[in-house]
Amino acid sequence: MLSSLLPPSVREAAYRRKFLENREENLFMGSFDSFAAAEAGAPPSKAVGYDNAPADAFYSHQVAFYDYPGLFWIGRALDDGMRSVFDLGGHVGIKYYAFRRMLNYPADLRWTVCDVPTVVKTGRELAVQREATAQLSFSTDFRDASGYDVLYASGSLQYLPQRISEIIAALPVKPRRIVLNTTAVHPERTLYTLNSIGFAVCPYRIQHHDQLLAELAESGYKRRDAWRNEGKPIEVPFVDGGDKPYYAGCCFDLHQT
Repeated sequence: MLSSLLPPSVREAAYRRKFLENREENLFMGSFDSFAAAEAGAPPSKAVGYDNAPADAFYSHQVAFYDYPGLFWIGRALDDGMRSVFDLGGHVGIKYYAFRRMLNYPADLRWTVCDVPTVVKTGRELAVQREATAQLSFSTDFRDASGYDVLYASGSLQYLPQRISEIIAALPVKPRRIVLNTTAVHPERTLYTLNSIGFAVCPYRIQHHDQLLAELAESGYKRRDAWRNEGKPIEVPFVDGGDKPYYAGCCFDLHQT
């Protein structure tokens, strides 16, 4: 209440200090014309990108409430005989470990996580420790998704410079199914901003929701489902329309020819 009585310039300066000093919260700041402009606008005092993740920066291997739509469509894919999952931005394999407690993984499942080199190195070491290497492997190149049954991106698309249509276009063999979950979207426009993840800041795309779905359709996919991930907050303070973003997901299948 008291903070709302302060002049906007004072409140904005206080928030910027909070953003720069952040260690644990998920914070957003600023508006930029493009992904590249957001990256260039990152504060020089902070590291940029997930490749700066410390070795102990693990995410929980538990299933969160917002994971269930993606879990459902991954499970349906396995039931339908799909046997390969390309987990784009899957960190150290957190969803592989979380979902295997709830899904009956077939023995011939092939689950590949794609992430930045530092994270991939830790993921490979963890997979050896957990004796998961028979099914779980790692890559640093999203183009390795070519020929996989499922392309899965949970909370990661917003961190990538490539849009989903550009990713699909780079694959010689398109995945049969695309499952996106907790993807940052906006009901009116695409917004580029900076996200503080504690140990670093990252350029961040909050894409126009309808445009995202249209890109998938134009890439040769048919919509099976779409949803909103309620209860997971996202706001870009002091930006016009910054109170409107939300997280969403969808499942699209490749048109059969």
